[in-house]
Amino acid sequence: MTGGTARTTRPRWVAAGVLAVAVLVGGGTAALVTARSDGAREDGEQRAQGYGQGSGPGQGLPAVDSADAGFAQDMAVHHQQAVDMSFVVRDGTRDEDVRRLAYDIARTQSNQRGMLLGWLDLWGLPKVAPPGRPTAWMGAQDAPSSPGGTERAAGTDPDMAGMAGMEGMEGMDHAQDMTGANGTGQGAARPGAGTRMAGMATRAELKQLGAARGRAAEVLFLQLMTDHHKSGIAMARSCAERCAVPAERRLAQGMVDAQQAELDLMAQLLAERGAHPRR
Repeated sequence: MTGGTARTTRPRWVAAGVLAVAVLVGGGTAALVTARSDGAREDGEQRAQGYGQGSGPGQGLPAVDSADAGFAQDMAVHHQQAVDMSFVVRDGTRDEDVRRLAYDIARTQSNQRGMLLGWLDLWGLPKVAPPGRPTAWMGAQDAPSSPGGTERAAGTDPDMAGMAGMEGMEGMDHAQDMTGANGTGQGAARPGAGTRMAGMATRAELKQLGAARGRAAEVLFLQLMTDHHKSGIAMARSCAERCAVPAERRLAQGMVDAQQAELDLMAQLLAERGAHPRR
């Protein structure tokens, strides 16, 4: 699709994805309350291992080792990097299509991240996963591979990601090195405890994106975000199948639908620039 047709349909694609998520998660606070009440009403469903059992904070709420908790913790970190990259590329290009896509990603994923962290608060669970392999809650057969040697420090505090440093870039580096002294990500920072999370851009890639301008910034952003979305879809699809809380399953399925539409759009934008996804 090229020329005037591409320019006309492109905003509709993105708008449709954002609208689907907005309808799904609309009402923010109401959805958070629903996540708690849904869990309490559906004790019998027991779809996630550990739901309402084991080390959870109370009967009818997800346990700390459940898919519900793992997805919320990991996706909060995953989303923060997408938000950061989106703001960075908006400073690196004047192209309206890429800037509009980046804005839509930043707005949607910021809202979703807030919901995920809010649920963890309501459930009385830590906002960060304990040290170990990210996405362990998915099971070995469902966990996405880690393209390009990407990494995240186990126990990264999602509230710290992107909050420090220049233009958000050192902030993202800092977040990748954050682990709690008490093993929960909420104590002192210390470097060197890296654990891979699929789809996350490397420090070198983030710095390259921050320095790029024009077409180079657009292509790199689209390639990095394509990798990011592919792993995000795998995580969200797993939650849609494994998570016990109905509101969280609905949110996860909305992520799958919206990010797949954005993947199609990013492939088109790359082709128009004579480029293609990295893998």
